[in-house]
Amino acid sequence: MDLFNDNFDNNILPYDGEVYYYGRIFNFKDSQFYFDKLLNNIEWKNDQTLIFGKCLVTKRKVAWYGDKPFEYTYSNNTKVALSWTKELLELKEIIENKTGEIFNSCLLNLYHSGEEGMGFHSDNEKDLKEHSAIASVSFGADRKFVFKHKIEKQNFSLILENGSLLLMKGATQTHWLHRLPPTKKVKTPRINLTFRMIAY
Repeated sequence: MDLFNDNFDNNILPYDGEVYYYGRIFNFKDSQFYFDKLLNNIEWKNDQTLIFGKCLVTKRKVAWYGDKPFEYTYSNNTKVALSWTKELLELKEIIENKTGEIFNSCLLNLYHSGEEGMGFHSDNEKDLKEHSAIASVSFGADRKFVFKHKIEKQNFSLILENGSLLLMKGATQTHWLHRLPPTKKVKTPRINLTFRMIAY
């Protein structure tokens, strides 16, 4: 399977979902501009996750923005959306034009180095519109991204490059898990934006 095909209509999932990798849609200069703006202007906070009834504070930082003060709950932690910044609205418009999808919110993650990652999970929280698209935009360090089927356990990975766009839609979250594995090889930070559609 060619995960780096320039044909953006090429679904990279073999079955049970739709994932499209657009590659780099921002050049290096624009990627650096947005990385700097997001790093300095977003209201970053350490994330919290509940594991076996114990609340853990992650090194990774997060932020939640949207059209309205939407509530979004995951890992038994509820966030209330902040108002869009100028740069987030610019990026939202670019991504909507590129994908043909509509989004009303964005969850941002700041990984300070490759040692910070994310375990296998699906973005299928009840707050999200069912089978709605999620657009993932990456700025900063290139990082490996892994998919694993929930039943068949088949998995594959690709590299999310600086300035790249990945679109997940359809039944992907129902049937597939994804993760950002930690690595000691990456020493520089990465900012990831996931544009989403909250049901209301």
